[in-house]
Amino acid sequence: MPEQDVHQAKVLLLDIEGTTTPVAYVFEVLFPYAKEHLTAFLKVQGQDEQVQRDLNQLRQEYQVDCAQGFAVPLWQGGIPDAAIPYIEYLIAIDRKSTGLKSLQGKIWHQGYRDGTLQSSLFADVKPALERWTAANQRIYIFSSGSVQAQHLLFRYTQFGDLTPYISGYFDTQMGSKKAEDSYCRIAEAIGVAPQEILFISDVVDELQAAQSAGMQTLFSLRPGNAAIDSEGFPVMRSFAEVS
Repeated sequence: MPEQDVHQAKVLLLDIEGTTTPVAYVFEVLFPYAKEHLTAFLKVQGQDEQVQRDLNQLRQEYQVDCAQGFAVPLWQGGIPDAAIPYIEYLIAIDRKSTGLKSLQGKIWHQGYRDGTLQSSLFADVKPALERWTAANQRIYIFSSGSVQAQHLLFRYTQFGDLTPYISGYFDTQMGSKKAEDSYCRIAEAIGVAPQEILFISDVVDELQAAQSAGMQTLFSLRPGNAAIDSEGFPVMRSFAEVS
Protein backbone atom coordinates (compact mmCIF):
# COMPACT_ATOMS: atom_id res chain seq x y z
CA MET A 1 0.00 0.00 0.00
CA PRO A 2 1.43 3.47 -0.86
CA GLU A 3 2.75 5.09 2.31
CA GLN A 4 0.94 8.38 1.69
CA ASP A 5 -2.41 6.59 1.78
CA VAL A 6 -1.82 5.47 5.37
CA HIS A 7 -0.79 8.93 6.49
CA GLN A 8 -3.68 10.72 4.81
CA ALA A 9 -6.50 8.42 5.93
CA LYS A 10 -8.38 9.70 8.94
CA VAL A 11 -11.15 7.16 8.43
CA LEU A 12 -11.14 3.49 7.45
CA LEU A 13 -14.30 2.31 5.69
CA LEU A 14 -14.44 -1.48 5.60
CA ASP A 15 -16.44 -3.99 3.60
CA ILE A 16 -17.37 -7.16 5.52
CA GLU A 17 -17.66 -10.24 3.29
CA GLY A 18 -14.20 -11.11 1.95
CA THR A 19 -12.57 -8.25 3.88
CA THR A 20 -13.15 -8.68 7.61
CA THR A 21 -15.06 -11.95 7.36
CA PRO A 22 -14.48 -15.10 5.31
CA VAL A 23 -16.92 -15.51 2.43
CA ALA A 24 -17.63 -19.03 3.66
CA TYR A 25 -19.10 -17.76 6.92
CA VAL A 26 -21.68 -15.71 5.02
CA PHE A 27 -22.61 -18.35 2.44
CA GLU A 28 -22.23 -21.51 4.50
CA VAL A 29 -23.48 -20.29 7.89
CA LEU A 30 -25.51 -17.07 7.79
CA PHE A 31 -27.51 -17.62 4.60
CA PRO A 32 -28.47 -21.24 5.42
CA TYR A 33 -29.44 -20.20 8.96
CA ALA A 34 -31.77 -17.48 7.65
CA LYS A 35 -33.37 -19.87 5.16
CA GLU A 36 -33.80 -22.63 7.76
CA HIS A 37 -35.45 -20.34 10.33
CA LEU A 38 -37.44 -18.16 7.92
CA THR A 39 -40.77 -20.02 8.23
CA ALA A 40 -40.73 -20.21 12.03
CA PHE A 41 -39.70 -16.57 12.28
CA LEU A 42 -42.55 -15.35 10.07
CA LYS A 43 -45.10 -17.46 11.94
CA VAL A 44 -44.13 -15.85 15.25
CA GLN A 45 -43.17 -12.32 14.19
CA GLY A 46 -44.73 -11.94 10.76
CA GLN A 47 -47.25 -9.35 11.95
CA ASP A 48 -44.64 -7.24 13.74
CA GLU A 49 -44.62 -3.68 12.38
CA GLN A 50 -40.94 -3.72 11.40
CA VAL A 51 -41.24 -7.14 9.78
CA GLN A 52 -44.28 -5.93 7.86
CA ARG A 53 -42.21 -3.01 6.62
CA ASP A 54 -39.59 -5.43 5.29
CA LEU A 55 -42.29 -7.53 3.63
CA ASN A 56 -43.82 -4.43 2.02
CA GLN A 57 -40.42 -3.54 0.55
CA LEU A 58 -40.06 -7.08 -0.74
CA ARG A 59 -43.55 -6.99 -2.24
CA GLN A 60 -42.61 -3.86 -4.18
CA GLU A 61 -39.45 -5.58 -5.38
CA TYR A 62 -41.48 -8.62 -6.40
CA GLN A 63 -43.85 -6.46 -8.43
CA VAL A 64 -40.92 -4.85 -10.24
CA ASP A 65 -39.47 -8.30 -11.02
CA CYS A 66 -42.82 -9.43 -12.42
CA ALA A 67 -43.17 -6.28 -14.52
CA GLN A 68 -39.72 -6.89 -15.98
CA GLY A 69 -40.60 -10.47 -16.85
CA PHE A 70 -38.30 -12.22 -14.38
CA ALA A 71 -39.12 -15.86 -13.64
CA VAL A 72 -39.72 -15.44 -9.91
CA PRO A 73 -41.67 -17.74 -7.55
CA LEU A 74 -45.35 -16.91 -7.23
CA TRP A 75 -46.33 -14.70 -4.29
CA GLN A 76 -50.07 -15.04 -3.64
CA GLY A 77 -52.04 -13.89 -0.62
CA GLY A 78 -51.37 -11.41 2.14
CA ILE A 79 -50.17 -13.69 4.91
CA PRO A 80 -46.43 -13.52 5.75
CA ASP A 81 -45.88 -17.19 4.79
CA ALA A 82 -46.82 -16.37 1.20
CA ALA A 83 -43.56 -14.46 0.82
CA ILE A 84 -41.33 -17.44 1.65
CA PRO A 85 -40.72 -18.80 -1.90
CA TYR A 86 -39.75 -15.34 -3.16
CA ILE A 87 -37.51 -14.67 -0.14
CA GLU A 88 -35.76 -18.01 -0.60
CA TYR A 89 -35.24 -17.11 -4.26
CA LEU A 90 -33.59 -13.81 -3.29
CA ILE A 91 -31.34 -15.58 -0.78
CA ALA A 92 -30.31 -18.13 -3.42
CA ILE A 93 -29.24 -15.46 -5.90
CA ASP A 94 -27.69 -13.27 -3.15
CA ARG A 95 -29.56 -10.19 -4.25
CA LYS A 96 -28.51 -7.02 -2.41
CA SER A 97 -32.09 -6.25 -1.44
CA THR A 98 -32.64 -3.80 1.42
CA GLY A 99 -35.84 -5.56 2.52
CA LEU A 100 -34.21 -8.99 2.42
CA LYS A 101 -31.11 -7.87 4.31
CA SER A 102 -33.21 -6.20 6.98
CA LEU A 103 -35.29 -9.36 7.42
CA GLN A 104 -32.21 -11.57 7.56
CA GLY A 105 -30.73 -9.37 10.27
CA LYS A 106 -33.84 -9.89 12.42
CA ILE A 107 -33.61 -13.66 11.97
CA TRP A 108 -29.89 -13.75 12.80
CA HIS A 109 -30.48 -11.69 15.93
CA GLN A 110 -32.00 -14.61 17.80
CA GLY A 111 -29.26 -16.96 16.63
CA TYR A 112 -26.54 -14.69 17.93
CA ARG A 113 -28.30 -14.08 21.21
CA ASP A 114 -28.84 -17.77 21.99
CA GLY A 115 -25.29 -18.69 20.98
CA THR A 116 -26.19 -20.67 17.86
CA LEU A 117 -24.31 -18.14 15.75
CA GLN A 118 -20.85 -16.73 16.39
CA SER A 119 -19.15 -14.53 13.83
CA SER A 120 -15.98 -15.73 12.18
CA LEU A 121 -13.48 -12.93 11.52
CA PHE A 122 -9.99 -13.03 10.08
CA ALA A 123 -7.35 -13.22 12.82
CA ASP A 124 -5.85 -9.83 11.94
CA VAL A 125 -9.14 -7.91 12.42
CA LYS A 126 -9.05 -7.28 16.17
CA PRO A 127 -5.38 -6.22 16.29
CA ALA A 128 -6.00 -3.85 13.39
CA LEU A 129 -9.06 -2.29 15.03
CA GLU A 130 -7.03 -1.78 18.21
CA ARG A 131 -4.10 -0.28 16.28
CA TRP A 132 -6.20 2.09 14.19
CA THR A 133 -8.20 3.24 17.20
CA ALA A 134 -4.99 3.94 19.14
CA ALA A 135 -3.84 6.04 16.17
CA ASN A 136 -7.08 8.09 16.35
CA GLN A 137 -8.35 6.70 13.06
CA ARG A 138 -12.09 6.18 12.99
CA ILE A 139 -13.52 2.94 11.64
CA TYR A 140 -16.81 2.55 9.76
CA ILE A 141 -18.46 -0.37 8.01
CA PHE A 142 -20.23 -0.33 4.63
CA SER A 143 -21.98 -3.58 3.73
CA SER A 144 -25.02 -4.76 1.81
CA GLY A 145 -26.12 -6.44 5.04
CA SER A 146 -28.41 -4.35 7.23
CA VAL A 147 -26.96 -2.09 9.94
CA GLN A 148 -28.50 -4.46 12.50
CA ALA A 149 -26.77 -7.46 10.91
CA GLN A 150 -23.44 -5.62 10.80
CA HIS A 151 -23.68 -4.68 14.48
CA LEU A 152 -24.49 -8.28 15.42
CA LEU A 153 -21.58 -9.60 13.40
CA PHE A 154 -19.05 -7.43 15.25
CA ARG A 155 -20.68 -7.89 18.64
CA TYR A 156 -20.73 -11.69 18.69
CA THR A 157 -17.30 -12.71 17.41
CA GLN A 158 -14.79 -15.36 18.37
CA PHE A 159 -12.69 -12.47 19.74
CA GLY A 160 -15.51 -11.01 21.84
CA ASP A 161 -17.44 -7.78 21.33
CA LEU A 162 -15.64 -5.53 18.84
CA THR A 163 -18.38 -2.92 18.46
CA PRO A 164 -16.60 -0.38 20.73
CA TYR A 165 -14.03 0.02 17.93
CA ILE A 166 -16.64 0.80 15.27
CA SER A 167 -17.78 4.42 14.91
CA GLY A 168 -20.72 3.65 12.63
CA TYR A 169 -22.36 1.42 10.06
CA PHE A 170 -23.77 2.01 6.58
CA ASP A 171 -25.96 -0.28 4.47
CA THR A 172 -27.81 -0.08 1.15
CA GLN A 173 -30.04 2.67 2.49
CA MET A 174 -27.09 4.87 1.51
CA GLY A 175 -27.38 3.46 -2.01
CA SER A 176 -25.72 0.73 -4.04
CA LYS A 177 -22.16 -0.21 -3.11
CA LYS A 178 -21.32 0.11 -6.79
CA ALA A 179 -22.59 3.71 -7.08
CA GLU A 180 -20.33 6.75 -6.68
CA ASP A 181 -23.08 8.77 -4.97
CA SER A 182 -23.25 6.27 -2.11
CA TYR A 183 -19.67 7.03 -1.14
CA CYS A 184 -20.25 10.77 -1.42
CA ARG A 185 -23.18 10.44 0.98
CA ILE A 186 -21.10 8.37 3.39
CA ALA A 187 -18.29 10.96 3.42
CA GLU A 188 -20.86 13.68 4.10
CA ALA A 189 -22.43 11.65 6.91
CA ILE A 190 -19.03 11.04 8.52
CA GLY A 191 -18.09 14.68 8.12
CA VAL A 192 -14.74 14.34 6.34
CA ALA A 193 -13.54 14.84 2.78
CA PRO A 194 -13.65 11.66 0.65
CA GLN A 195 -9.88 11.93 0.17
CA GLU A 196 -9.43 11.32 3.90
CA ILE A 197 -11.26 7.97 3.77
CA LEU A 198 -9.61 4.66 2.91
CA PHE A 199 -12.13 2.11 1.59
CA ILE A 200 -11.17 -1.58 1.61
CA SER A 201 -13.19 -4.16 -0.33
CA ASP A 202 -12.80 -7.35 -2.36
CA VAL A 203 -15.08 -6.08 -5.15
CA VAL A 204 -13.47 -4.03 -7.92
CA ASP A 205 -16.74 -2.35 -8.94
CA GLU A 206 -17.11 -1.02 -5.39
CA LEU A 207 -13.53 0.25 -5.36
CA GLN A 208 -14.08 2.00 -8.68
CA ALA A 209 -17.16 3.75 -7.30
CA ALA A 210 -15.34 4.81 -4.13
CA GLN A 211 -12.35 6.01 -6.12
CA SER A 212 -14.63 8.05 -8.39
CA ALA A 213 -16.00 9.70 -5.25
CA GLY A 214 -12.44 10.65 -4.27
CA MET A 215 -11.69 7.99 -1.66
CA GLN A 216 -8.47 6.05 -1.26
CA THR A 217 -8.90 2.35 -2.01
CA LEU A 218 -7.40 -1.07 -1.32
CA PHE A 219 -8.33 -4.41 -2.84
CA SER A 220 -8.80 -7.15 -0.23
CA LEU A 221 -7.23 -10.42 -1.38
CA ARG A 222 -8.26 -12.97 1.23
CA PRO A 223 -8.33 -16.78 1.26
CA GLY A 224 -11.61 -18.03 -0.20
CA ASN A 225 -12.44 -14.87 -2.15
CA ALA A 226 -13.81 -15.41 -5.63
CA ALA A 227 -12.10 -12.39 -7.15
CA ILE A 228 -8.30 -12.43 -7.23
CA ASP A 229 -7.67 -9.81 -9.96
CA SER A 230 -7.40 -6.34 -8.42
CA GLU A 231 -7.49 -4.75 -11.89
CA GLY A 232 -4.78 -2.31 -10.91
CA PHE A 233 -5.95 -1.41 -7.41
CA PRO A 234 -3.35 -1.74 -4.63
CA VAL A 235 -3.69 -5.12 -2.92
CA MET A 236 -4.00 -5.92 0.79
CA ARG A 237 -3.68 -9.49 2.01
CA SER A 238 -3.87 -8.67 5.72
CA PHE A 239 -4.84 -5.66 7.81
CA ALA A 240 -1.34 -5.91 9.26
CA GLU A 241 -0.23 -4.25 6.01
CA VAL A 242 -2.37 -1.18 6.81
CA SER A 243 -0.20 0.25 9.54
